[in-house]
Parts: sequence; C-alpha cells; structure tokens
Amino acid sequence: MTRRTFTAALVAQAAWAQGRRESIMNLTAAGAVNNPYGLRKGPDGDLYICEIGNHRISKLNLQTQTLTTVIGGQKEPYDLRFDSRGTLYFVDMPAHRVLSLNTATGKVTVVAGTGTAGFNGDGGPAVEAELKQPHSIAFDRAGRLLICDIGNHRIRMVDLGSGKISTFAGTGEAGATKDGAKREATPLNGPRAMDFGKDGALYLVLREGNRVYRLDANTDTFLHIAGTGEKGYEGDGGDARLAKLSGPKAISCAADGAIYIADTESHTIRKISAAGTIETVAGTGKRGDGPVGDPRQCGLARPHGVFADQSGAVFIGDSEANQIRQIS
Repeated sequence: MTRRTFTAALVAQAAWAQGRRESIMNLTAAGAVNNPYGLRKGPDGDLYICEIGNHRISKLNLQTQTLTTVIGGQKEPYDLRFDSRGTLYFVDMPAHRVLSLNTATGKVTVVAGTGTAGFNGDGGPAVEAELKQPHSIAFDRAGRLLICDIGNHRIRMVDLGSGKISTFAGTGEAGATKDGAKREATPLNGPRAMDFGKDGALYLVLREGNRVYRLDANTDTFLHIAGTGEKGYEGDGGDARLAKLSGPKAISCAADGAIYIADTESHTIRKISAAGTIETVAGTGKRGDGPVGDPRQCGLARPHGVFADQSGAVFIGDSEANQIRQIS
C-alpha cells in the first residue's frame, strides 16, 4: 500500500470519525492480498494473514503498511495461532494438516494429519492421524492445541509434549448440540471456528448449526449464547440467542468480554456484548466493497476472518473483496 493511498484512507476515516466513536479503514491496497481468511497479530506486533488465493501466509507491518510473505507454497491456509514461544501454527485445510513454522529458522513441521482425509489415529501420534477439512485452531491454558475437524464433526486435541492426538469434543455425528449438554457424548454439527475468552471458556462457532456456544470451563457443559439455528440475518439489538446467523465462520474474543463473529453469508461482522445482546458492527447485510468511514455503511464480501486485539481494534479478513480492514 502506498503512503498516498494510506494517507487518503486516514483522511476519509478522520472525516467520518468527527463525532463518532468507530470508523473503518482499509489497510491494504487493491491487489495486495488475495482472498484473506484467518488473521491475528503476532508477537512482533505485525498482522499475520492467511491468504488462500495466494497460497501463503503474509504479514502486514501496521506502522509502514509493508506486506511480506512469511511462508508460501501452501494449498489453502485457513487459520493461524502463535504458541507461548512465538512459534506459528497454521491449518492447511485442503491438505488436511496442521503445521508449525519457526519464524526465526524457517523450519516447517507437520503437527497433525497425514494429508489424507479421514478419521483415525486417536490415542496415537498426531502426525499419523487422519483429519478431514480442519479449519480453526486454538491453544488452551495448558498449551494443548485444539483443532476444529469440520468433516469429522469433532474437535481434536494434540498434546504437544507427547505428540498424541485425541477427540476433545464431538461424537462424529452432525447432530444438534443441546444447551447445557456435557462435553462428552455431545454431537457438534460442523465445528468451524473457536477462541478462548478471558474467562478461560472456549467459544465455538457451528457453521452448519448457525449457532455459537460457550464451553464452560468449570461445568464442562455447552451453553448456547447466539443463533437460533435457522439461517438468516436478523435480531440486532436483542438477545443474541434469538438472532439469526448466516454461516458464521470466524470468532474472536475481545479483552472487554465481547465476542466478534464473521457472519460470512450475511457479509457482516457481528458483536455479542458481555450482556448477551447482538449487533452488527460492520457491513450492510449485502455484498459490497467499502467505502471507508461508517462501518455500518461499508459493504463486505463474505468475510472469513476477524481478530480483536487488546487495544480494542478489530481487524477483518474481507475475503472476496480482497481487503484487510480495521475498525478503530
């Protein structure tokens, strides 16, 4: 992105921001990224981006707006996370694998998956186990890696110390997840994305179920927090449990307890407050591409990525608009 383009975006943002608390701006120039999905800040403060159209993970320096390739030659990297040591972990969904990258040495290691779609390997080495369309990953407080194994309707767990894999949640059936159900023996219909909140709970998006659940860390039960299960786009301003979602595919837990969702098929980013109400924070509900300024007037195109950082800024992987956007 050129300095001139970035300055113009800042001017447009400032013009809108007078008297408003939030504004949206583009962080990348046209053609800079190709179908961005998962994204998040790394230990160096740069924004790391999964670009499935460019078959790479790139990073954006938020100070200089410089975009560079971190690793290329992948099939379609969907999601990424950093462990406590700063190692980058990412999912290559059509390769049916989770890999890690030492950003200092460039060494790539297979963490889970043989590369063949299927389900087996629980109790043994994760590198010898089969996954089927893995999507999102997250680290729990013990440092274990959780994987949304969509095609198997399960969440798999890798103990990175022993290298062994097991099923953490899901029965393998695409059944309904009941409110208040225990984690064990409860079906999950297309577990797509997850993130841990500051309360230690796991927040889980079910794509096919059009719902969001909170896995309580104390009771080990799934609590329904958003979505009726019926596909649609409505319910803003009310109880999130009574709202309709439309193919949500990404989730991020903010420092203030709010939950942000990329509601992909409604072309919006929606927010669930700590009080349980839902609202749209970006997007019009129709497919579009901009403009900068009012986030509610900025058209999005099937966003698959959302990340809320500690400062309160929200970053969006606006996939089919080929843009990285920021609400600030």
